[in-house]
Amino acid sequence: MRNRIEKLKKEKNAVILAHYYAPSEAQEIADYVGDSFYLAKVAKQSKADVIVFCGVAFMGESAKILCNDKKVLMPDLSADCAMAHMVKEGKIEEMRAKYSDLAVVCYINSTAELKCQSDVCVTSSNAVKIVKALPNKNIFFIPDRNLGRYVASQVPEKNIILNDGCCPIHAEVTAAQVLKVKEMHQNALVLCHPECEKEILELSDFSGSTAEIIDFAKESTASEFIICTEKGVGYKLETDNPQKKFYFPTPCPVCKDMKLNTLENILKVLENEENEVKVSENLRNGALLPLDRMLELGK
Repeated sequence: MRNRIEKLKKEKNAVILAHYYAPSEAQEIADYVGDSFYLAKVAKQSKADVIVFCGVAFMGESAKILCNDKKVLMPDLSADCAMAHMVKEGKIEEMRAKYSDLAVVCYINSTAELKCQSDVCVTSSNAVKIVKALPNKNIFFIPDRNLGRYVASQVPEKNIILNDGCCPIHAEVTAAQVLKVKEMHQNALVLCHPECEKEILELSDFSGSTAEIIDFAKESTASEFIICTEKGVGYKLETDNPQKKFYFPTPCPVCKDMKLNTLENILKVLENEENEVKVSENLRNGALLPLDRMLELGK
């Protein structure tokens, strides 16, 4: 399968992008592996004709919005992100009516429809930087309340209004689970993603995006870490740091949608060029503005 995938990539001028939460086999075969912000930049700058995006729906959708001239394929079109839909209809209009200077800041983990109603997109890597750069005092942060709360703690000069949405995978990690692992590995540092609940961030030695967690673990002199994010990141952590130990809470945080990006599915879409991401022109034009603004402000 690997040989066939490599051959088809050359024949079709295709590139494979994989998120850190994708299965290790997808990360191994990918040309680029990273978080949402990095992969969005790669998609826009790529010279490929075909992009195979090993992620979930909003990621493929964002890639198509950023580079409409390319064919974007998803290994499995059913791979979705529950949080991407977690803004109640009419809520954005309600907030705009309430605050005259409101900026709607939309986490990239969202549908194109939500992006169209927003002023700027962010990822967990650049959310703090971009919110600080906005002239607006009032910020409606959608859809994730936990990342929004983290940003609020880093930018106290802004009035950040939280939306009641979350990543079910990160939100299920509890303090009791983390403390249980800590009891067994007392010297381990706790690293968490800001999509986790507040109690996890308070227990952690470091909070940051997936890419920032990877960098922290690599640069740290510590040899043991408790990782509070989706288990797919373990592949990169262990590859970069074979001499270090990484532990996850039990039950291990797993995004079943991300795991649909198998070698079989990657090969299938390259062979048949099926599962193409389609975005209407109106939707693309509306969502492109906040995505482009993210790339500009996030430089």
